[in-house]
Amino acid sequence: MEILQSYGMILIILAAVVGFVMAWGIGANDVANAMGTSVGSKALTIKQAIIIAMIFEFAGAYLAGGEVTSTIRKGIIDTAYFIDIPEYLVLGMISALFAAGIWLGVASYLGWPVSTTHSIIGAIIGFTAVGVSVDAVAWSKVGGIVGSWVVTPAISGIIAYLIYQSASKLIFQTDKPFENAQKYVPFYMAFAGFVMALVTIKKGLKHVGLNMSDTSGYLLAIGLSIVIAFIGKWLISRQTYSHSDDADLQRANVEKVFALLMVVTACCMAFAHGSNDVANAIGPLAAVVSVVSTGEITASSTLAPWILPLGGLGIVAGLALFGHRVIATIGEGITHLTPSRGFAAEMAAACTVVIASGTGLPISTTQTLVGAVLGVGLARGVSALNLGIIRNIVISWIVTLPAGALLSIACFFTLKAVFGV
Repeated sequence: MEILQSYGMILIILAAVVGFVMAWGIGANDVANAMGTSVGSKALTIKQAIIIAMIFEFAGAYLAGGEVTSTIRKGIIDTAYFIDIPEYLVLGMISALFAAGIWLGVASYLGWPVSTTHSIIGAIIGFTAVGVSVDAVAWSKVGGIVGSWVVTPAISGIIAYLIYQSASKLIFQTDKPFENAQKYVPFYMAFAGFVMALVTIKKGLKHVGLNMSDTSGYLLAIGLSIVIAFIGKWLISRQTYSHSDDADLQRANVEKVFALLMVVTACCMAFAHGSNDVANAIGPLAAVVSVVSTGEITASSTLAPWILPLGGLGIVAGLALFGHRVIATIGEGITHLTPSRGFAAEMAAACTVVIASGTGLPISTTQTLVGAVLGVGLARGVSALNLGIIRNIVISWIVTLPAGALLSIACFFTLKAVFGV
């Protein structure tokens, strides 16, 4: 306890620095995942994607990132083991943030889309199991995470396959694809609006105290979807197209219609992602500030006003400076994407998030999106997939938990030595 009184301010500053590093890693890796389909399909340029993500990710993180956040992410450890040694929790959370941030930086440099949630969970498990007690870890939840490596991509992959096949049958394989695109895409826009509204309501607005009932949430989402469909129909009619019976030109016109849709889905996904995943950086940081300030361990803590902006800025900086590598992997490395394929992948990812929110299924945004891109690729046959890239991605998922754990353990014992604990 003496360490908290003697070095309290130093520990908070150190936690803020590594919290920023973690948020930077989220921006470089996870946000790049959310923008990858839009850039890979050429619906947005890399500059446009970064600007949209900067605005909507920061808005999501700052406006809906949480007045009160859980200090121990996903309840993965039992805080009862830290009651007599709160300084271990402080040093451990600093170690976990630093370890997860470093691993995300390495993965982003290599172009690997990994889970930021699994990175921080692996880091928290590492210092807790080795530095405190193996019994302090909720190992059953770890099993759920491992299971999600298969379940999450499978669900989103199947949904993406079905969405792409429906577009193929209703639009691309018809005699008049452009006319059918003008006819059916507003319905896809309504569907996109409905799902994206649900994602934002379920994963975003609840953080700012707007706890809507399920009925209110669904009614609001339906209302927004109808409005978006009419706006979409108007925007489609305002676009200029090349009028020709040539099949390639018709297909280009159709993709132009879908590109409009990709911009909307990209904005919504960025907002929902910012509101949800910023907790991976600010949750442990809030725990450190709370314990240092009060000397006690609580289940949740009110955020200091500077924490959310710090997380939002970190996310934006990571994306702008380092996000292009993972964007390239998602958008171009796995399979060739067009706006219609990118839309199918992004919609499938959003649907999976909604399903997970309703069922309590542990998911990773990254694995959801990768699975969706795989599903779109499989709709065109296995030959459309880059199996070498897919192998690297799967290996990186498996390595994430132990990598976070090992780095966290090393950092934890280093900090113990430095502070003489």
